[in-house]
Amino acid sequence: MEVVIVPDAKAGGELIAEAMAELLRRKPEALLGVATGSTPLPIYEALARKVRSGAVDVSRARVAQLDEYVGLPAEHPESYRSVLRREVLEPLGLGMDAFMGPDGTAEDVAGASEAYDRALAEAGGVDLQVLGIGTDGHIGFNEPCSSLASRTRIKTLTEQTRIDNARFFDGDIDQVPHHVITQGIGTILEARHLVLLATGEGKADAVAATVEGPVAAVCPASALQLHRHATVVVDEGAASKLKLADYFRHTYDNKPDWQGI
Repeated sequence: MEVVIVPDAKAGGELIAEAMAELLRRKPEALLGVATGSTPLPIYEALARKVRSGAVDVSRARVAQLDEYVGLPAEHPESYRSVLRREVLEPLGLGMDAFMGPDGTAEDVAGASEAYDRALAEAGGVDLQVLGIGTDGHIGFNEPCSSLASRTRIKTLTEQTRIDNARFFDGDIDQVPHHVITQGIGTILEARHLVLLATGEGKADAVAATVEGPVAAVCPASALQLHRHATVVVDEGAASKLKLADYFRHTYDNKPDWQGI
């Protein structure tokens, strides 16, 4: 696992967006896995600027959803399909024909989860998966003690996660669904490159457990230690609990420029 410490969220967004742009230059039809929430917004904004400037062509790119609420209509403004359309697809100039995601309104939620898992594999797999991290170490909606071998499935949200997400529902936790479809940890680990962005001191304990702690289901993100190409990008606040922070700075500062992240 490579850990890159950046000055702030904007710098982290620029770094990851450039990695995505470089991937698209090599593989124009790449499948990009995207996460929702406020943390990855600087990534998508930076990538959109590159598109507008002509630095990268995303016209053949495909976008895959990490997770989705169960029971929210696709057109609901807070369904993740709607959020990603606003925050990723439209700024990049992509239509819904470039988008893949699970059906959170399906009567057979388990079947819809399995179908999405298969669809990702049939599409050739995710080339680069953007991840955020919860204060409890969750990735996607794989809450603590999720199986590290789990596949795309339905999950019940913890009360804390629903409280955290209430800000997107006018502060009303009663509007936040109890269930989601999420790519499992085993599914996430099949992406060719995992890039996790974390910012702020509130994520420092989770980042330290992910990077320097044991691989354990109580911190789902620690499974990234098992991946062949995982990059953790953190600002100074999120890096504040890392014992090896100076080592991570040294190794990144001295790596070849051509290597990227």
